[in-house]
Amino acid sequence: MTPEQLADRLDHAAKQVGPAIHRAVQHTGEVGRARIRGNASGRPGPNVITGAYRNSWETKTRRLPHGAMCTIGTNAPQGRRLEFGFMGMTDSLGRLYHQPPFPHVGPAIDFIGATLLMEMRYAVAEVLR
Repeated sequence: MTPEQLADRLDHAAKQVGPAIHRAVQHTGEVGRARIRGNASGRPGPNVITGAYRNSWETKTRRLPHGAMCTIGTNAPQGRRLEFGFMGMTDSLGRLYHQPPFPHVGPAIDFIGATLLMEMRYAVAEVLR
């Protein structure tokens, strides 16, 4: 391969890396959300009563220059309480609670990180072929 051919190939890769990373981050977010929802489907995570809490988890992927970022979260008010517990605390109505934690996000973090690493490798390989 000549230096000119290499330069052309790298120019082409530079144009493709942003969209490839966006796809990888978006896919990782969806996989991560699925893992959190799965963890929120019974013990050791929270039990499912109506499914509304489990279904409240969303992903938002945003483009960045030559990359992307994804946020996985819920606006459900019980999210923090379910994840971390509410032991020996009084709520705004004066009720004392002893609710243990039912972690479902924390256990998904290592899996999400490993998935993101794998997806980034695929994205780089895709643009450099």
